[in-house]
Amino acid sequence: MLNYFARRILTMLLTLLVVSALVFVIIQLPEGDYLTSYIAELESQGEAVDPQKIAYLKEEFGLDKPIWLQYLSWIGGVVQGDFGRSIEFDLPVTDVIGEVFLFSLILNFSIIVFIYIVAFPIGVYSATHQYSWGDHGLTFVGFIGLATPNFLLALILMFLARKYFGTSIGGLVDPSFENQPWTFDKILSLLEHLIVPVVVIGTSGTAGMIRRLRANLLDELHKQYVVTARAKGLPEGKLLLKYPLRMALNPFIADIGNLLPQVISGAVIVAVIMDLPTTGPVILDALRSQDMFLAGSFLLFVSLLTVVGMFISDLLLAVLDPRIRLEGTRE
Repeated sequence: MLNYFARRILTMLLTLLVVSALVFVIIQLPEGDYLTSYIAELESQGEAVDPQKIAYLKEEFGLDKPIWLQYLSWIGGVVQGDFGRSIEFDLPVTDVIGEVFLFSLILNFSIIVFIYIVAFPIGVYSATHQYSWGDHGLTFVGFIGLATPNFLLALILMFLARKYFGTSIGGLVDPSFENQPWTFDKILSLLEHLIVPVVVIGTSGTAGMIRRLRANLLDELHKQYVVTARAKGLPEGKLLLKYPLRMALNPFIADIGNLLPQVISGAVIVAVIMDLPTTGPVILDALRSQDMFLAGSFLLFVSLLTVVGMFISDLLLAVLDPRIRLEGTRE
C-alpha cells in the first residue's frame, strides 16, 4: 500500500510539472504579450507611450527574459507558495484571487452535492421502474436538461427569481453585503443566491449522470447473479443494495476526477452572464490579456484538482468494488 501511495504521489507531481510547462508555453503562443496589447490599446486611444516605462515593466515582470527562464522563475516560486504577480492588476496572484477563490469553492462544492443528491435517487428509480410512467417522465425531463443551454436556463431562472422571490439578479450576495465582513445575514444571502447558479450549472451534469446510472444499473439487474439471488428469495431491497447498486456506482466514483474541472470550466459562461464573482470571468480575462502568471496559476490549480480527484477515485473504487485492487497480485 505504501509503495502504491509513493508511486501515485510521484506520478502526480510529474504530471503537474509537465502540465505547468505546457500551460506556460500555450499561454504565450499568441503573438506578443500583455505589454504589447497594452501599448496597442494606448496608441489606439491616441495616448503617448513612454518607452522607459515599458522597459521598466518588462524588466519588473521578467518579460525581457527567454521563455524557459520565465517558466523556471515562476515554477520555482510556485513550489514556495508564490504564484507570481499579475501583470494586469500589478498585484500578487493570491491577492487577485482573494474572495473570488472562496466563492468558487463554495459554488463548485454546492454544485457537486446537488448533482449527486438529485442524480442518485432518480437514476435508481428509473432503473428499478423501467418503462413506467415515472421512468418516461424523468427521462423526458433529463433530455430537456441535456438539451437546454446553460445560459438560456440562467436567464429564465434569474427572471423568475427576481419576479417571484425578489432575489437580486447577479452576484452571489446582495449588493449591500459586497466587500463587507462575513456575518450571519451575509451567509443567508449567499445561500439564497446560490440556488439559481447551482441549478443552472448542475442541471446538465445531473441529467447526464442519471442516464449513466440508469443504464449501468439496468445492465447489472439483468445479469445472472441477480436472477439467481432473486430466485433464492433474497428480498428486493437487500438484493439491490448489496450487489447491483454497488457495481453500478462505479461511474459515480470514477467521475470524481473529471467532475470538478468540468464544473469549473462549464461555469465560465454562466458566471459571466450572472456576474458571479468566481474564477471563471477572471481566468477568461487573464487568457485574453495574456496575463501568464494569473492564467497559469488557475490552470495549474484545475490540473491539481484533476490528478487529486483521479487519485481519490482509484481509492474509493478499490473500496467499493472487490474486483479492483490497488496492488497487482504475485503468482
